[in-house]
Amino acid sequence: MAAPAPVEDRILAEADLRAISTAFDPDFYRAVYTDLPAEMDALWHYRVAGWLEARDPATWFSTARYLEENPDVAAAGIEPFSHYLRRGHREGRDVRPSRLMSAYYGQVGWGAHEWGYPAFDGAPGLAPPRRSRAAGGALLLTDEHRAAIAAEFDAHYYLAVNPDVAQSGMDPLDHFLAAGWIEGRDPNARFSVRDYLADNPDVAATGVHPFAHYLLAGRAEGRAAKSQLGFRYDVIARLKPVEDRLADALAAAQRVRLDPPERLAPLADLGDLHITFSHDDYTAHSGGLQMCVRRESERFMARGVDHLHLFPAAFSPMVRLADEPGPLGVVLNGHRLGPHGAAAVQAALTPGSVGARRSFAIHSLLGHDPDATADILAAAGLSAGFFWLHDFASVCAGFHLLRNDVEDCAAPPRDSAACGVCAYGPFRARQEAGHRRLFDRLALTVVAPSQVTLDFWRAHTDLPARGAVALPHATLKPRGPAPQTAADRPLRVAYLGMPTVLKGWPVFRDLAIRLAEDPRYAFLHLGGQPDPSAPAAFHAVVATGDRPRAMQEAIEALEVDVALLWPLCRETFSFTAYEAAAGGAAVITGPDSGNVAAFASDPAIGRVLADEATLLQAFQGGEIVALSRRKRKARVFDQVYSGLSADLVTP
Repeated sequence: MAAPAPVEDRILAEADLRAISTAFDPDFYRAVYTDLPAEMDALWHYRVAGWLEARDPATWFSTARYLEENPDVAAAGIEPFSHYLRRGHREGRDVRPSRLMSAYYGQVGWGAHEWGYPAFDGAPGLAPPRRSRAAGGALLLTDEHRAAIAAEFDAHYYLAVNPDVAQSGMDPLDHFLAAGWIEGRDPNARFSVRDYLADNPDVAATGVHPFAHYLLAGRAEGRAAKSQLGFRYDVIARLKPVEDRLADALAAAQRVRLDPPERLAPLADLGDLHITFSHDDYTAHSGGLQMCVRRESERFMARGVDHLHLFPAAFSPMVRLADEPGPLGVVLNGHRLGPHGAAAVQAALTPGSVGARRSFAIHSLLGHDPDATADILAAAGLSAGFFWLHDFASVCAGFHLLRNDVEDCAAPPRDSAACGVCAYGPFRARQEAGHRRLFDRLALTVVAPSQVTLDFWRAHTDLPARGAVALPHATLKPRGPAPQTAADRPLRVAYLGMPTVLKGWPVFRDLAIRLAEDPRYAFLHLGGQPDPSAPAAFHAVVATGDRPRAMQEAIEALEVDVALLWPLCRETFSFTAYEAAAGGAAVITGPDSGNVAAFASDPAIGRVLADEATLLQAFQGGEIVALSRRKRKARVFDQVYSGLSADLVTP
């Protein structure tokens, strides 16, 4: 190897660095090279000094052996990892695994690499390719393999889900062939490298490239491209223990630095006042609940009533205990006054003058201490107010009522076996007890945004509410018939909102993948963030305080026929469902979606299908086409928004 150059000359060319950064494994590097200072970046060390010291950048790549077996690379003084990634793999050069690979996986477990790579003995349906030593026995791809992979490789998808590769400037197919598949990256939305190797240990044992095997043999043999266990299995596999989530929240709360109490001085001069409590800062986050608090604030302030909003400065997944840290974020009339302790907020408030108009609404108790909440309200001269059911946190710590985050549980008895098998079960008593303390100390009128939510809540809790009322967040006012659409265009099926499991994105995604080649359907995604895993045309749409009807307007402009709203949880209201109907789209949902199902059960609004199998059958059989705007003579509506608590307080 050439003599080492001065440090300033060892900095790699930008293209080489970008290539390395996409495949470099910093966890491996730091774990096996324990002499690195904690503050030093692992990638920086490798590119400046590590490769010259024959250190390995990943489990599957031996720096020393690559240079030994490629004397032309060594003689030129070229950094070996970038050489392989950018040129060597295309030239058919072999790689060997790091000698430290076994030691590393002995520390962390095999994880995504649990398949190992023993010697190749041939694979049915595949011409035995020349064997490489990549990852301990992986195979060098033949021209047949490369051609098959290239034909079904989705470069747009690969770059979208791997932004580091996009930023590196590397050809995405080259990256996948050289390193991506070893790292468990997928070539398109329909194939999972990790699932295929986990489900087919015979393929894993050969070390053959999994995508090549599937394309040239596995598909014909009836092997699945992805796990048949479904997205719910993945959710459960990644489920973080609730106690760990709570511990993280408490640690975050302890790190919050409180502002000087002098910043709360404006609270002492308030007269007419409305106080709200929720789980976060409605001025900084978007979502249905945040829009509700914002709308409520605007209505009160329009009457000349000040609005004070309190929220946990560090999010917590459940009600806070008295001995747990709980700094509060304080917002007055839309302006932040910083984080403060509950006692400081209590001390800053006064009951106000005689005759002052004062009220309060609790939109969420998550992250709040019930007794501290009641004490703050007492300092403001308040004891009677409203408690909103935006979720079911007053019933269980799993406030979506999803057993292990995947299945509606319908709030079984706390001592039932069904509750005992759920991750949230051990915390349910804590959550219920916290809400009971709040209801015991305050005279609370429970307000639900739908009758179905109120009925369910009454049937599953005995909290001592002073009263209860259903007040929808919005109602629909007929505006007239929707414009006629072309008779020969495909049915436009849309998912609305952020692509999250909770809101049913995997159901939409899997349906779009299965029907991607069906000319009867066109799939669209309207939301704030794209997910290239679904073959759906993305349109950026976000409803804001300035444009609350942005989603409705987009649905109407794009002539969406069907909105597939398949939330896993029972929704207490769902602005999305109302936006869909207002824009002229039919709402399709499942039976466990709460108020969405209640809303869509009206044949003029949509359909409620029994399960996901029925959903697929309705699309494959073509029955769903009857819901096109043209065939059902769609109508459009105006949404009339409520003022929430402002509608319940006499002006």
